[in-house]
Amino acid sequence: MQAKDGVIELLNKILTADLTAVNQYFIHAKMCGNWGYERLHAKIRERSIDEMKDADDLIGHLLYLEGVPNMQRLSTVQVGETVPEQLKVDLKAEQDMLKILSDGIVHCTKVGDFTTRHMLEDMAEDVDAHIDWIETQIETIKQVGLENYLAQQMKKEAS
Repeated sequence: MQAKDGVIELLNKILTADLTAVNQYFIHAKMCGNWGYERLHAKIRERSIDEMKDADDLIGHLLYLEGVPNMQRLSTVQVGETVPEQLKVDLKAEQDMLKILSDGIVHCTKVGDFTTRHMLEDMAEDVDAHIDWIETQIETIKQVGLENYLAQQMKKEAS
């Protein structure tokens, strides 16, 4: 299927953000695991895998639209040296992604690509939920203190 005007470029921009996020969350998860914060390690690693799945979906959709996925582009991976720094840079990455997706939804509506728009709406919903989770973690740190927060991150969540 032939892509509508600007959709391939848009999807490649989102793919770049997703591939960058995969790497950012992956290193943050590894760092948290190394520090002994197993709960955070598991949650952030899961997010890295979710971003990888999103990239997989984007690649498939780009190919469906007869486009070429740009796998060479990667934005700067922001690495937080502490858990609060990680949360701060991850929140910024998610907010930036939500902006790209929102602009993409508007563009897809304008050019009449409702399949891509629906995919971007689903992705935006997921990003919004992750923003909420990060903001909750930041607020929890403010309320209970960093040491108490981190102490709770040392154990895996009960299944």
